[in-house]
Amino acid sequence: MTNIKTDRNFYWTLFKSTFIVSMFTVGGGYVIIPLLKAKYVDEYHWITDEETLNMVAIAQSTPGIMAVNTAIMLGYRMAGVAGALTGMFATVLPPLIIITIVATFYDLVASNEYVQLVLKGMQCGATALLLNVAIDLLKKQFAKKLLLPIVIIIATFVANLFFDVNIMLLVAIDGIIGFFLMHDKKYE
Repeated sequence: MTNIKTDRNFYWTLFKSTFIVSMFTVGGGYVIIPLLKAKYVDEYHWITDEETLNMVAIAQSTPGIMAVNTAIMLGYRMAGVAGALTGMFATVLPPLIIITIVATFYDLVASNEYVQLVLKGMQCGATALLLNVAIDLLKKQFAKKLLLPIVIIIATFVANLFFDVNIMLLVAIDGIIGFFLMHDKKYE
């Protein structure tokens, strides 16, 4: 655990920032990656890029919703069980509120042309955020000039895009490759 001060102000900051990240995680769990990076790596400096990716990889491979799993791990990393609970509630609350409102007014929302246009715009924005993170990560891997990570990236991309190999299987295979072949400190 880090030495982050865990007073009320910290918990409020954790709750508020996680709540906001959760509010804008539209388009699936992967959208949380650039939002986490912007908030917890770039703004608060609570975690590193590598820790963010590790948390997301673990969250993706565990049962449940990736965004919630990631927030729980982040909260636990920052402040133990109390941080995990804070992160969990802050992540679950926005969708719960939004789903309750949408369910209450479903007929109005589902058929509303303007709501549909807003959702389409949000999907485009989420796609741009994911692409931005992917490009940043690729640049960092290419800057290291290490062949194995680049081969893993390209092989995973090709296997998923052209051969429709299940992404969970690919992540598991990549993890096994990392475990057996990336012990050298140069891969950190």
